[in-house]
Amino acid sequence: MILFQRSLVREFSALAVSVGIVLLAISVTTLLIRLLGQAAAGALQVEGVIAFLGFSALNYLPILLSLTLFISVLMTLTRWYSESEMIVWFSAGVGLAQLIRPVLYFVLPIALVTALLSVGLSPWALRKSAEYQRQLDSRDDVAALAPGVFKESRYADRVFFVDNLSRDEAIVSNVFVQSIQQQRVGVMVAKEGFQHLEKNGDKFLFLDKGRRYEGTPGTADYKTMDFERYGVRVEPYEAKLQPPSAKTLTTGALLAEPTAQNMAELHWRLALPISIVILGLLAIPLSYVNPRSGRSTNLVIALLIYVTYSNSLSICQAWVAQGKLSPFVGVWPIHISVLLLGLVLFLRRSRLLRFPGFGLGK
Repeated sequence: MILFQRSLVREFSALAVSVGIVLLAISVTTLLIRLLGQAAAGALQVEGVIAFLGFSALNYLPILLSLTLFISVLMTLTRWYSESEMIVWFSAGVGLAQLIRPVLYFVLPIALVTALLSVGLSPWALRKSAEYQRQLDSRDDVAALAPGVFKESRYADRVFFVDNLSRDEAIVSNVFVQSIQQQRVGVMVAKEGFQHLEKNGDKFLFLDKGRRYEGTPGTADYKTMDFERYGVRVEPYEAKLQPPSAKTLTTGALLAEPTAQNMAELHWRLALPISIVILGLLAIPLSYVNPRSGRSTNLVIALLIYVTYSNSLSICQAWVAQGKLSPFVGVWPIHISVLLLGLVLFLRRSRLLRFPGFGLGK
């Protein structure tokens, strides 16, 4: 029996590492593509891509662990059934109920790690992400410039474009600035420019060796002038401080202020490690396949159950946040329903399989 448990836990762990790496790589790649797209569009500063990638990965890690565990237990036991290895163990006196202990040995440590992530690390990552976003939003228009991207000022009265930045970002080249003052449009182009901070704290963008066009759209009243140096004052900007959302609050803060939104978030954080244990046990009856037939049917059913379970938790969380469901009830009916489903499938599978030495009590 010890050999059976060790062998099963070892295969669970080996497959979990492979599945976890693949899922993490897919998630990180998807997040990176999305963040790079935002950076290319000018909606996100380039230097913030790696930071937001790390914060987002930490936030999604509990969900990835849940999916990794479910797939690992399901695929390992399914392979044992399809290759008739499970039949050998059943013939040796191993019962279906004896699969619970090795599964729990594998599941419980991951559930504990998931609890630490969902209760502590994920909210911290979301808080740091919001703080970093606020810092980036507080930067002035020139500091937020990205080469090759048209950038509109926060007050929508100027448009900046630079072709290139020096390594220290102190000098910009091939500068384009369009501004609107007193219903007159001014367009400036310059070979290069640089920033300068005055003693009183005002910041200016100085353009060298350029040309300015100024006039009223729709009329011929335009004038052109060449300049050796032209100064543009960079308006300071302070990002508005947004109230923290429930997702960014610590678990202690959620308990200290039990509003509907806070209780919904608390239920979600607790639901992740609980669902891992339930999914691990549910994978035992779902993994059964007939060695003589394919194994796609049980995998499709397992996938549908996982998606339904996850979506039901999200729906109940939303109902708690909206006040449609009591916080004392929360998502517990979903956990209990899935657990009962697993018990029914477990008992049904125990009656269907009748190998020598196999029984529910063994």
